[in-house]
Amino acid sequence: MSLGDLARYLMVSRQNLSGLISRMERDGHLAVMPDDRDRRSRLVTISASGRQVWEHHAQPKIRAYYESLLGEFSVSDMTHTLHYLLKMLDGMERTDAAQLGNGAPADGEAP
Repeated sequence: MSLGDLARYLMVSRQNLSGLISRMERDGHLAVMPDDRDRRSRLVTISASGRQVWEHHAQPKIRAYYESLLGEFSVSDMTHTLHYLLKMLDGMERTDAAQLGNGAPADGEAP
């Protein structure tokens, strides 16, 4: 995945992501290389060591965290929560786009 695509996917700036990518590359968890199609772009690939850390260390901690957080939520509670979080995300994206001049606020919305 390109560094720019990864930054957009994670909703962070490339600058904020670059330090983390550098440390993960230094530790052998990622490989960063030029894109053959666009030499200005860099591609980020997870290494075997990175996949091991993700599957055996990170994912179990993430699952345990969300299970403790959402343990008393019903399926309906989780569905509603997700719905409202996605609505908030959509509102944030519209606001960011309007502030960056990439789109005008919808009728009735504040700039």
